[in-house]
Amino acid sequence: MMAHEQEEPEQANDLRQHTSRSEKEKRKEHKSLKNSKRKRWWNVWKKWEGQDSDWWFASTGIPLLAATLGPLANVSSIAALVTPWRQQNIIDGVRVSDFEGVPFGDPRWCYWINVASLICGFLGNLFLLLNFTQRIRYIIALPVTVVLWYLSSAFLIAITICMNTYQPPIRPEQGYTQGFWYAIAAAAFYTICSMILMVNMLGFFLGHYPENFALSDSQRTLILQTMAFFIWLGGGAAIFAKLEQDAGEDSWRFADALYFCDATILTVGFGDLVPTTDVTRGIVFPYSVGGTITLALIVSSLYTAVRELGDEKIVQKHVDRMRERVAERTVTNSFDLRHREREAHHLIRKRKLGFPRISAPTEPRPLRTLVGEPVQHTSTIPRVAHAFGIASSKPKIMLLKEEKDRFEAMRKIQADSQKFKRWMALFWSVTTFSILWCVGAVVFWVTEEETLNLTYFQSLYFCYVSLLTIGYGDLAPRSNSGRCFFVIWSLIAVPTMTILVSDLGDTVVANFKRWSDELADFTVLPKAGIWRSFLNKHPWLLRWLQRWTEYRARKKRLIRGFSIADPRSEDSSATSSDLQNREDILNDPEHREEATDLELTRHPTVLALGNEAETDITNPPTRASLTRRLALSIHKVSLDLKTDKKRYTYEEWVEFTQLIRLTSPERLDRDLGSGATTFDEENEEGLVNWDWIGDDSPMVSGISESEWLMKRLIESLVRLERRKEVARGNSNIEAIREMETEYCGRDGLDELQS
Repeated sequence: MMAHEQEEPEQANDLRQHTSRSEKEKRKEHKSLKNSKRKRWWNVWKKWEGQDSDWWFASTGIPLLAATLGPLANVSSIAALVTPWRQQNIIDGVRVSDFEGVPFGDPRWCYWINVASLICGFLGNLFLLLNFTQRIRYIIALPVTVVLWYLSSAFLIAITICMNTYQPPIRPEQGYTQGFWYAIAAAAFYTICSMILMVNMLGFFLGHYPENFALSDSQRTLILQTMAFFIWLGGGAAIFAKLEQDAGEDSWRFADALYFCDATILTVGFGDLVPTTDVTRGIVFPYSVGGTITLALIVSSLYTAVRELGDEKIVQKHVDRMRERVAERTVTNSFDLRHREREAHHLIRKRKLGFPRISAPTEPRPLRTLVGEPVQHTSTIPRVAHAFGIASSKPKIMLLKEEKDRFEAMRKIQADSQKFKRWMALFWSVTTFSILWCVGAVVFWVTEEETLNLTYFQSLYFCYVSLLTIGYGDLAPRSNSGRCFFVIWSLIAVPTMTILVSDLGDTVVANFKRWSDELADFTVLPKAGIWRSFLNKHPWLLRWLQRWTEYRARKKRLIRGFSIADPRSEDSSATSSDLQNREDILNDPEHREEATDLELTRHPTVLALGNEAETDITNPPTRASLTRRLALSIHKVSLDLKTDKKRYTYEEWVEFTQLIRLTSPERLDRDLGSGATTFDEENEEGLVNWDWIGDDSPMVSGISESEWLMKRLIESLVRLERRKEVARGNSNIEAIREMETEYCGRDGLDELQS
């Protein structure tokens, strides 16, 4: 008894200790979980796991921008190195222009720091190029590029500040040359490139994209073409400067030759600086042709790269938003419809419901049925029960009509997205052009105030003439700062103007061409059936014309009177016999069936396809063997691959999809008795079942519809042949013959031609 009483306190103590330990462990686990959820600054480095990210501009746009500005910064740095920074503007008591000023040497500390800046800039550009070509790892090459460009920028900023502080030019007898302004421009470019590359590195450290630049072939080509162009520009400037100086033209320094080469390649041609020797005039022939071709290639590659980037990131998101909006307007059942109608009843007086409802399932709000069970929906744009492969209680014709609603809705989304893409590109081109035009005019207004005494309107006129490469020559930059800014500004503005012209051709010019063609169809070159199609597009006008025509006909009949034919006359008997023959033909089942088949062959309808789908649920193909039909379909689609983005009608899609459905794993196993369905093939529902507005739609697959169909048809053919091999191994020859039974005597060529 005593022992038992002693055990009870011990057990109680053990229980209390165990409870306290469990509570401590729970608190420790809760604390560790809380700490794990809390982000630490040393845990921000993540690894990219293949997910989509909104940092698309940092991953693609920034490398392109840095690769474009980097060579321009190198050329500006060369001009800053080989050109003295100060000059004498008053010679023998006479003030001369900036171009006729006599430069004098810079301090040695300025020169050698400038050399160090140029070396760092070139090395940074070299490491960036090796990073693009994947010769050096991203984590090594990009930080080296950033550090070198920051050093180059720091060197240039330091010597420009020191020059302006300790040894500035004595005003007004002295002034800065173009070399000083090119040093400022190079420092700005190096700083901008370094900062944006740091943003790219930040996105990599946060795990938004992998450690290599996600660039396409056209974007890599753009980078190489840009580097080649600036080599051509700088090399040509060096050649022209050397030849003109040897000919006794001391005013042709490297910076002046750079301005001349820029005006030549861009075909501006102000005429303020021209070659003076036959040798330099002869070099202009090949140099201008090569430079213009290189610039055209750059503009073409830039236009392609920008469109690719916009299609992948901006336009695709716009399409996704439109698909979600369309999906939100669809209804699943009568409960959803009544719920939407009650909501719309309160808004019907305030706004119009601009879009019709689409009769197909999607994600509605959770509602309760009559028995009180909530209806659950899990996906954003869910898959629907298609008429192609999933059994449904609805008739096939009704399902096909509902699917056609969603198909046409997706076609409308595609058309709207193409229109959005064109006008969005035009908007950004016009915006960029306007900024470059107006801001450039402000800069020239300030820089040329002392030399040309320009007003802002005159500066706008000069910029406009330069952007359109007209180049009258009445106005041209005369100051050193103005010429330096013109070289940099024109290299950015003139290609922008070219892209603007291309975007105008895709939108405004294309619409004007379409309107002029439509006007010609109605007036000068009338087109057959144009008025009928116009009336079909405007039903209210067609109804009004029909009522007016009927009214005129009734009025004429009343004025003319009614004519009564003699039933005993020959004409009347002939007419009666013709009508009787027509009725006999229409009542004859054989003739009626032939006429219907001919009409359906020429113009397949949803009704005919639905009837065919209802009769083709369990029976094998009857027109030809399934293998031949697949081969003929593949041949037909292969011909469509030659066309530019072939778009199939809904009826064509139903025909192809029904053919693919005949080769589903379950059906082949049932017909052939092969029993070879694997786990992967059980999940092949996406081959024949998709939602036209969903993420698995063929219209948002990223490839053309012909390529998508070709892939699915080839997979169906391979799957069919694999099942046949299994059936042959099982000696199930009768099933194979039954599958390949032909119903009609047409050969494959006739079927292909039909």
